[in-house]
Amino acid sequence: MTTERPLHGITVLACEQAVAAPLATRHLADLGARVIKLERPGSGDFARDYDTTVKGMSSHFVWLNRSKESLTLDLKSPAGAEVVHRLLARADVFVQNLAPGAADRLGLGAAPLTERYPRLVHCGISGYGEDGPYREAKAYDLLIQAEVGLLSITGTPEQPAKSGIPAADIAAGMYAYSGILSALFARERTGRGGALAVSLFDALTEWMGFPMYYARYGGHPPVPAGASHAAIAPYGPFATGAGADVMLAIQNDREWVAFCEQVLARPELTRDERFANNTARVRHRDELRTEIEAVFTTVAADELDRRLESARIAHSRRNGLDELLAHPQLAERGRWTEVGSPVGPLAALLPPVTVSGAPRPRMDPIPDIGEHTDALLTELGYTPPEIAELHAANVV
Repeated sequence: MTTERPLHGITVLACEQAVAAPLATRHLADLGARVIKLERPGSGDFARDYDTTVKGMSSHFVWLNRSKESLTLDLKSPAGAEVVHRLLARADVFVQNLAPGAADRLGLGAAPLTERYPRLVHCGISGYGEDGPYREAKAYDLLIQAEVGLLSITGTPEQPAKSGIPAADIAAGMYAYSGILSALFARERTGRGGALAVSLFDALTEWMGFPMYYARYGGHPPVPAGASHAAIAPYGPFATGAGADVMLAIQNDREWVAFCEQVLARPELTRDERFANNTARVRHRDELRTEIEAVFTTVAADELDRRLESARIAHSRRNGLDELLAHPQLAERGRWTEVGSPVGPLAALLPPVTVSGAPRPRMDPIPDIGEHTDALLTELGYTPPEIAELHAANVV
């Protein structure tokens, strides 16, 4: 077993806010990278103020910012710029998701930084990309979900719905994370860093791949189907006699036959032309639901579970968040732990990726605004009087 985490020794400097960039850098921190988060003096990352539900802290901020060091800094001041460049001289990765054009105006764009620091990996996260007619447009998660058509395929035909999680931000953050890892790997071979560009629009458009192909070559877009699947049936929630839904996911005709014979005890449905194949079942979705729920609502919950298990039909419960928090799969696998924070210990989940043979993921505290400012300035060679001057001038 190695004694070091995979990214031990990697330093990440992040001019980040909200969700996308903080998600990418938190995952880097989980793997052992040192992440220095630059925040506005006084207010910090505006995601700190999204809500106060976690003992006075924002749920978004708690989720995305553990294991980081917070340095407050006025990036527009000459003294602040000097601090940034002292940090960049020691950094391996620079991540920013500032407003359109802001990084360039601050001298922190990809071209000047990668020329001055050849080993630096520069990752810029934007709303719509660095060029094109939408380059300067403000972009927030819901706006991107709407722009790429996600709202047109979620919800129902009568009531479009956004994703309940920030899908565009998460998509961009994860592509930034994987892009940074690939750039660090390439640097091991070439000795040079480079520039990465990720946009929320491009990231979520990639996630729209199946409905785009469906619409382009099928002649019409997938019909919004609520919690059901737009292109597979039966796939989604079905009512039971216990007053709760069971989620079914039948992927092929072999499973459909087993479902009819062993779960519904209605083998004749396999010979019904309305349900002969997946295309037919999707076309006759409402009739299919009627047939299934006619059985489900008359079978006891335990017996229904037994039949589904015996037939090896993929299914699940439609849980709420209370059920997720108490889920036995999390509890029995030891997925819950704690992290420190300015308001005391908080529950936290271990990262999704388990690296075999590596130490436990880094799970250090969530920083207070500017908590590490003085320590970092001292590390960069600033003397106590110089640090006091920076505070007095509101640079930090």
